[in-house]
Amino acid sequence: MKSQTRAVVIGGGIAGCSTLYHLTQEGWTDVVLVERDELTSGTTWHSAAQVTNFGMNQTMVGLKTHSINLYQELANDPDYPINYHHGDGGIRLANTQAQMDGYAHFASMARGMDVHFEVIDAEECARRHPLISTDNLIGGLWDPMDGDIDPAQLCQALARRARKAGAEVYRHTPVTGLTQHRDDTWTVHTTKGDIDCDVVVNACGYRVNEVGAMMGVHHPVASMEHQYFLTEEIPAIRDAGHRMPLLRCPISDYYCRQEKNGLLLGFYEQDCKTWGMDGISPDFTNALCPDDLDRVTDVLEGAFARMPALMEAGVHTVVNGPITYTIDGAPLVGSIPGKRNAFCIIGLRAGLGEGGGHGWLLAQQIVHGEACYDTWCLDPRRFTGHGNVELTALKAIEDYQNEFRFHFPHEHRPAGRPIKTTPLTPVLAAEGAEFTVVNGWERAEYFKPVPDFAVTHGFHFDEAFDVVAREVAAVQNGVGLAEVNGFNRIEIDGPDAHAFLDRVICGRVPRKPGKVGLGYLLNDHGCIKAEATVANIPDGPVWYGSAAAAEWHDMDWLRAHADGFDVSLRSLTNDHTILVLAGPKARDVLSAVSREDWSAAAFPWLSVRRAFIGIAPAVVMSVSFSGELAFEIHVPNNQLYSAYLSLRAAGQAHDLQLFGARAVESMRMEKGYLHWKADLITEFDPFETGLDKFVKMDKEFVGKTALQARQAKGAQRKLVNLIIDSKTTPAHPGASVMQDDKVVGTVTSGDWGHRVGMNLAYAFVDTAFAVQGTEFTVDSLGEHVPARVIAAGPYDPGNTHPRR
Repeated sequence: MKSQTRAVVIGGGIAGCSTLYHLTQEGWTDVVLVERDELTSGTTWHSAAQVTNFGMNQTMVGLKTHSINLYQELANDPDYPINYHHGDGGIRLANTQAQMDGYAHFASMARGMDVHFEVIDAEECARRHPLISTDNLIGGLWDPMDGDIDPAQLCQALARRARKAGAEVYRHTPVTGLTQHRDDTWTVHTTKGDIDCDVVVNACGYRVNEVGAMMGVHHPVASMEHQYFLTEEIPAIRDAGHRMPLLRCPISDYYCRQEKNGLLLGFYEQDCKTWGMDGISPDFTNALCPDDLDRVTDVLEGAFARMPALMEAGVHTVVNGPITYTIDGAPLVGSIPGKRNAFCIIGLRAGLGEGGGHGWLLAQQIVHGEACYDTWCLDPRRFTGHGNVELTALKAIEDYQNEFRFHFPHEHRPAGRPIKTTPLTPVLAAEGAEFTVVNGWERAEYFKPVPDFAVTHGFHFDEAFDVVAREVAAVQNGVGLAEVNGFNRIEIDGPDAHAFLDRVICGRVPRKPGKVGLGYLLNDHGCIKAEATVANIPDGPVWYGSAAAAEWHDMDWLRAHADGFDVSLRSLTNDHTILVLAGPKARDVLSAVSREDWSAAAFPWLSVRRAFIGIAPAVVMSVSFSGELAFEIHVPNNQLYSAYLSLRAAGQAHDLQLFGARAVESMRMEKGYLHWKADLITEFDPFETGLDKFVKMDKEFVGKTALQARQAKGAQRKLVNLIIDSKTTPAHPGASVMQDDKVVGTVTSGDWGHRVGMNLAYAFVDTAFAVQGTEFTVDSLGEHVPARVIAAGPYDPGNTHPRR
């Protein structure tokens, strides 16, 4: 066994084998995989192994397409062919129009990745799958590439190709410990000796946290027992003359596919069960859980109703094995938070179908620093300190119970809530707040006009439309107050604070005390990594602020680039909360609660100072995400309620109203302000994103050389502001922008602008079309809706309101 290598992948299932193979494809051939038992002896061997192209966003569609193409290539390898039933087709059923709208949106989104789904009616579903009934059925989504694969053969084929490229695989080699050294390299301790390496990868399936504990981390991954059975031969399948399409049914929570001349039928029962919560026996390998078909009786009854032929079929095999889930059901693929040179590819509940693509994207991250797609939807840092064992289990149960029921826009499911709150959470709830969730934080979304107010989840504008309009009007014409909790806040101190920020930010960094600026951080490829507000607090440190979701992401990036600078980084994220006071009367309210001079002359736009709000100490910044005069009031959480009461009392004279996140979203769309990980992603540079004024090419910064190379090559796409000709439906992220029936762009975000009376969207479009006045259509829920490029930020284009 080698004693030194470039990377060690721990785990020999689909995640580990795919990562090992793709590392060799990216140029790292001196790599090793270690497996405690045999390859595929964990979850992989008993997988139902369905391979679909369906994904909830373009990154997921892209990685699944890669999996399908790779598996086709492996299946056609004359030297080592594998069993892959490719292109049987698959149907996702629906019995509500809202589900059908969702399928139409996903078809539009996939079209931008050159993947072509088809939305079909109930009769066509039955024609393509003659075993199903059309009772209580509206239609479905057809995926022509759907199929299934032999899991053991797939992993052996990947390992074989990796070995041929120079990688080595060590079976029956348990890892006993991990040691990280001062230079951030690792030693992997095994029962057969130690291996020194630059990079370590946790690909350990349901044993993920056994290895995580060896490096002092906990991963938000939990296992669920999952049952399926194999039927005896069904004459209708035997005599069909073709393979039956795969079926996924959110109506009755089951799936099925052809297995020989029978069916494999799997269940997502409501009476589901977690597994391994109190530890996993070291002897649990190539093993299953005891059968428990009583749990799936209700699901089975629904399957019988949908497929009557099942009632005549015998069962010859029952499989009950663990599969892994994360808090939101999507895998964790990327850097392990707080660790250098450590990566994971875990929580792959649909591992066989997606694993080829996950390993591909992870290998790119390891070798090149980024993948070809923005991978935030997979990033392990999207969950922070709230991702404990109990929360993960609750969310895993919820996700399992809703396996085939996708999230609607503005749908926030209840399991594990609330997990992160402030002293104002119950106060705002009493005021009628409906809450959304941001990085675990309960944040007011809007304020209900009556206690029993509720919205209908779907893809059209909902009942909250007029509620949000009133909140926006209050901010526009008077004054509004909002809580923005969880905002990422990092204190940067030390003599090199500004030199450090000047290095990582591509634009001009404010240095004058009492001033605030906006900056962008690029990755080594010259593309957008992060967006930050930099505030020079008088007689104090610098505050770095960014999106709540970026808490661990940005801290890792800053720490990785702080070497050689005399700076200290300290998170204040969980210690402070922002109260946003916005509107033309904001100065009047602020002046009533603080003895400072809050006039425009004494405290102009982009200023920061320490002050008291009533008796509560605060850091106040004159910045605006709404486009109105606004102040961010950063208050320690233990005095937040006091500051809130002071502002509410002072606001009574000015008819102060509360507003929520939906109003903020509407207003930022009108101002041309961008949202991190919606419009600001790693696939585009600042020039393509329309941030030219925030780049100073006369200074050195991270990513400059790569940005210069991208400039020389020329932009392929640019971000534009669109006006959509619809009063009923917003443009949803991922929707395809069309011209002459050709996809020329993709929507990144959309909402109604209540102050300008426009249906607005941002989209990255081919450069030739990024010209004001260019007309398109947007494929919105299957309809081609007219759209036109307009100047960014149609509300107050001169930006006079924040300076009032």
